[in-house]
Amino acid sequence: MQVIWAERAFLPEGWAEAVRVEIDCAGRIAGVAAGAAPAGTAVPLLLPAPVNLHSHAFQRAMAGLTETRGPDPSDSFWTWRRLMFRFLETLTPEDVEAITAFAQMEMLEGGFAACAEFHYLHHRPDGAPYDDPAEMSARIAAAAAQSGIGLTLLPVLYQYGGCDRRPLAAGQRRFGNDPDGFARLLEAAGRLRAALPADAGLGVAPHSLRAVSPEGLMAVVALAAEAADGPIHMHLAEQTAEVAEVEAALGARPVRWLLGNVPVDARWCLIHCTQMLSDETGALAATGAVAGLCPITEASLGDGVFDGVRWRGAGGLFGVGSDSNIRIALAEELRSLEYSQRLRDRVRAALATPDASTGRALFASALAGGAQAAGRRSGAIMPGLWADLLALDASHPDLAGLSADRLLDAWIFAAGDGAVREVWAAGRHVVREGRHVARTAITARYRSVRIRLADAL
Repeated sequence: MQVIWAERAFLPEGWAEAVRVEIDCAGRIAGVAAGAAPAGTAVPLLLPAPVNLHSHAFQRAMAGLTETRGPDPSDSFWTWRRLMFRFLETLTPEDVEAITAFAQMEMLEGGFAACAEFHYLHHRPDGAPYDDPAEMSARIAAAAAQSGIGLTLLPVLYQYGGCDRRPLAAGQRRFGNDPDGFARLLEAAGRLRAALPADAGLGVAPHSLRAVSPEGLMAVVALAAEAADGPIHMHLAEQTAEVAEVEAALGARPVRWLLGNVPVDARWCLIHCTQMLSDETGALAATGAVAGLCPITEASLGDGVFDGVRWRGAGGLFGVGSDSNIRIALAEELRSLEYSQRLRDRVRAALATPDASTGRALFASALAGGAQAAGRRSGAIMPGLWADLLALDASHPDLAGLSADRLLDAWIFAAGDGAVREVWAAGRHVVREGRHVARTAITARYRSVRIRLADAL
């Protein structure tokens, strides 16, 4: 039995003092008691640790390499995408493992305890499968074994280069599968999960309405019911060009087509949704699906601004993810989400409620939305859930003298990641005094890969 004692802790019923948290040998919270005597590992301020609900880990090595303007005077997501295709032509399985471990390490040091990896880099550069169809998925799993992060693996079905079912372009060949190939991949991914700790999860990810046919989408939904017990994730309504293409091909805008043709429910996480109309926002929120928001990446790519105020008003749940991983920072993702609403509507405290400050409202949704999106029993300090926990440094200058929700506000809007001191993922104590326990080895391996990739590009 592992014991953590916190001077203050954020429990489901609110803030409590002198909290003892007991963690069993499987990594689950076995008991929680306030007003307890000090014991075990003592921390000043204990919080549940959220899930990073959307990551393309290999893109971490692209950070800083796409900030020049191309020949098109209106550079956009689509010009960035061409650069990404060129980049991934150089990646080996060993590279992907090293990059992923580094990204996961940064997620943990930033306060995330788990990650839903939206994994679509499956094949060799020429599109030929590896001998093991799950070779690249195995690299993601190996990275998670090294970093200790809680992993929900989401193998991606990617069929076409667009709604017209054109063949995959050169840069996309590593992604491609048909439904039968995807079923084999999913079966192999299930074997990988069985070798990971018990908190690992498996879901499915039809990439988008551009890259997956309606028939392929239905096949993935059926597989999700048969072969995976986890969530269903899909990019949706991210770009204006995507919306126009889907509407021209399928006769309806992406959100309307999906809701009219697929039984969307709480197992779904729809990523980005930055191009929704007001009625679409309300209708999607009513399904119980999670909106998977990645504000740093959405800003980097010029995607647009998710209508968080309307979504929350309709009872929708959201979580946050690091997507392209150009900047991995939990507090910054939440802050960027709130600031985007303020800039659009010219207001302050846009996502606060009468009962919760901005920081508390953001953090509480990230906890609940991330856990639901990953199919992970976490998101609160309560018995039976995985011990996904983070401890903040209450002596940090920006947190000094504060209590209750003002601590969350100051962490998210002032202190940032520098205030994260300890992180546990399903009871694994992976960040100690602000530093990942395997930082030296993970960083050295990543640095060598990054140098080689920079030379190649």
